[in-house]
Amino acid sequence: MSQNTQNSYLDMDMLRFTTAGSVDDGKSTLIGRLLYDSKSIFEDQMEAIEKTSKSSGEEEVNLALLTDGLKAEREQKITIDVAYRYFATPKRKFIIADTPGHTQYTRNMVTGASTADLAIILVDASKGILTQSRRHAFISSLLRIPHMVVAVNKMDLVNYDENVFNRIVSDFRDFARKLDVSDITFIPISALKGDNVVDQSEYMDWYKGTTLLYHLENVKVDAADNVLDFRFPVQYVIRPGMHFRGFSGQVASGHIRPGDEIKVLPSGLTSTVKELVTRDGNLEVAYPRDSVTITIEDEIDISRGDMIVRKDNVPTIKNEFESFLCWMNEKSLDLNKQYILQHTSRQVQVFIEEIFYRINVDSLSREDASELKLNEIGRVKLKTSQSLFFDPYQINQKTGSFIIIDPTTNVTVGAGMIRAGSTRSKDVVDEAASRKLISPNVTWEPWNISREEREQKNGHKAKVLWFTGISGAGKSTIAKAIEQKLWEEGKQTILLDGDQVRHGLNGDLGFSPGDRKENIRRVGHLARLFFEHGNIVLCTFVSPYSDDREFVKSLFPKDSDFIEIHVTCDPKTAQTRDPKGLYEKAMEGKITGLTGYDAEYEVPESPSMSIDTDKVSVEKAVDLVLSLEV
Repeated sequence: MSQNTQNSYLDMDMLRFTTAGSVDDGKSTLIGRLLYDSKSIFEDQMEAIEKTSKSSGEEEVNLALLTDGLKAEREQKITIDVAYRYFATPKRKFIIADTPGHTQYTRNMVTGASTADLAIILVDASKGILTQSRRHAFISSLLRIPHMVVAVNKMDLVNYDENVFNRIVSDFRDFARKLDVSDITFIPISALKGDNVVDQSEYMDWYKGTTLLYHLENVKVDAADNVLDFRFPVQYVIRPGMHFRGFSGQVASGHIRPGDEIKVLPSGLTSTVKELVTRDGNLEVAYPRDSVTITIEDEIDISRGDMIVRKDNVPTIKNEFESFLCWMNEKSLDLNKQYILQHTSRQVQVFIEEIFYRINVDSLSREDASELKLNEIGRVKLKTSQSLFFDPYQINQKTGSFIIIDPTTNVTVGAGMIRAGSTRSKDVVDEAASRKLISPNVTWEPWNISREEREQKNGHKAKVLWFTGISGAGKSTIAKAIEQKLWEEGKQTILLDGDQVRHGLNGDLGFSPGDRKENIRRVGHLARLFFEHGNIVLCTFVSPYSDDREFVKSLFPKDSDFIEIHVTCDPKTAQTRDPKGLYEKAMEGKITGLTGYDAEYEVPESPSMSIDTDKVSVEKAVDLVLSLEV
């Protein structure tokens, strides 16, 4: 291999994908076909599986033997463990995780899918969509795998019937409407015969899409790494002598440079990065997945399990939180048992205090549950013996995930994804609305003029002032007075009011919990656009759910850029004011679900400021907000 060819090979990007589905859907055969038709196996391997297939009395070569590495797998013709395979084409390198289809091995599917960029869900054309395929699709959604391919396999068994394919596509689309997946591709294939895997099928001329391999080679690999929030879990303290003390680990997210100010958790002590040391020399900057040893300017006590973050960008620090939990053990979850929770490099004792609900993977509806059995997924509340340093999973997969370990057997019994705030009042099918959705086949267009340049010209920093509270508390009144004063000072402002956006941008939304989430999601992204253009953005929205407000906050670079102001008053005062006549309508039964009357409002736990308009005048409220250096 020439030097140029070698460099070109090393520069190729990599796609990590997983195969999943129900038992006997043909996952291993599909991977074997990909390896065989792309000429990624050696002659002696091919000779071995040909010999094995012939001795077993099989008419065709069993390509599944390329991946079924365990003796038990070959004997039973099933996949038990996760089989990782590597291959490459001239366009891209691939790592494949072949995961089991049997229900009792779903835990292995979670393992294989946890680092994937794309999931292939196989569906047997002769059987249709089964529960295990739905379960794997839902888990892929929970794990936020950005791309999904539904490969309708064994089309040869249904005579390559287009109607069969279309029916399965329709059924899966109905199910997928409740999933948080924005990119789903459907491909009819026969892994056994090779149709539409690497080469186009001559038997399905009605299919006008691409082959599976072409799609894998060309799908855009979205960067799943969080490059904004620097998180460095300390794995090991290195001190070979008196003159060197470093803290080793892998950058979980964000980036760091020598000279950057950092904070150490849980102590809260601060210092400055001195060097980023690796065995190949010092780095000028460390990015996600870089393994480095950080040295700092000050002598600070730091141990394994601590976390190094930026001074002005700190994760949530709590010992109570909620998560989705996938139970992976034959013994059911025991609410009275103490488990071990492993989060990044930190191990703590944990109790699962409450199961809010179990998710029916066929309908994605909630079910009451007092326990979680093998492969069941539920929403739970956990309490740990020491605080964790975490971000919601939808923002940071590295610091938003954990595993549960049984202390008596040291076996991993569960895997969880930490959620932001409480959503007990909202249905699971509405969870997708609070995500950072991205339309398919689009590329981010960088800003033409940076926010920093705009701030310099404007003479002030961009900010978002988020006013939250029940109707009638005084949010809009205070925000309008503040904007007027800022405008008179020559500052660039924009006021986003709940009623204004519902007359156009969000005019298609109602007031169900799901619609409220979508309303705030859209407004959050709109506020971010105005923020990046250097404005002071004033947002006045009831925004009753804490996880929605946390989501909006996560869109901005620093905590100081997002100022949450809780405007409150006695509910009776709000009903007396009733500026829009909503309380009167609610009392007359003309409307239902009015926040502060017959719908829940989740009070902010730690807002930047709380203003009680029963006690504070509008003028005083304006002065208080402006004291925050707006």
